[in-house]
Amino acid sequence: MRRLLLSVGILISSLVLMIPAAQITLAADAPTIAVVTPYMAQPGTQFMVEAFQAYGKQKGWTVNVIDTAGDVAAVVSRLEDVANQGVKAIVLNVDPSQVSAGLQAAKKANIPVFGMDAGTDPLLVANVTSNGYAMASETATYIVDRLNGKGNVVMFTFDPYPPVQKRGVIAKAIFGNNPDIKILDNITPDVKDGGIADSRAKMEAVLAANPQKGSISAVWSAWDQPALGALQAIEGAGRQNEGIVIVGIDANPQALDAISKGGNFEASVAQDFNGIGSTVGDLINTYLGGGKINQSVYYVPTKLVTKANVADFLKK
Repeated sequence: MRRLLLSVGILISSLVLMIPAAQITLAADAPTIAVVTPYMAQPGTQFMVEAFQAYGKQKGWTVNVIDTAGDVAAVVSRLEDVANQGVKAIVLNVDPSQVSAGLQAAKKANIPVFGMDAGTDPLLVANVTSNGYAMASETATYIVDRLNGKGNVVMFTFDPYPPVQKRGVIAKAIFGNNPDIKILDNITPDVKDGGIADSRAKMEAVLAANPQKGSISAVWSAWDQPALGALQAIEGAGRQNEGIVIVGIDANPQALDAISKGGNFEASVAQDFNGIGSTVGDLINTYLGGGKINQSVYYVPTKLVTKANVADFLKK
């Protein structure tokens, strides 16, 4: 009897010791995915990353988010770091041409890199984004139509980031195709704090330089943060009743709220940030499972938001 109890005790002790080891093995098998971006101060980036994190959680992945807080150069060293750590994949949210040394480090380590609203590059497996050309076309055309093809427009653009740079190219082309539309100023705001404060300051300078009523007809912004800064400047100067039309892109919560009030901020384009984040997750899941990625860019649908349909987006 004593031998039987001793044997049972040994067996139970062995099982207890084996449980943690099994858990460790399972944890080790779970892939680690690194997300690297300098743009976490931007609401759109936050929404995309959160959607990707939620997708990764469902898959049992470990998702490490690395934010360089507006420092694009620092992205290179962080890419090198995660490449040396042997992550299973990297998600990049920055212009890939500006961080080629980091991408080369990932390539050398045989780690696939996926763009999340980044630019296209041979060193990326694929990039998931919205169609910037289409979004800019919708918002620039909206302004041209609202102004009946005549007026002075202030633009807020940001060429260092490909998804935003292409929006400015299309908007300028559309405005340039209307001879009575004049680009009064083309501003590149500082985005380290998100872009609202610096855009407000720069718009205040434009307003001061153009004090006459009707001297500024519209503000076209390549994304919502500068548009919101411009709105604050216009309201702060007491010029909200001059009919200055403001449009943005992203349809973030602040922009939706402004559009719903029926003031100067009239339109934005709703990007499906959840769709972008989850589509990146789908591509990584396919790739890690041995599947093929058949194209270099995947576009997620967008929709123009105005006062006529903003209530539908506020419900979401």
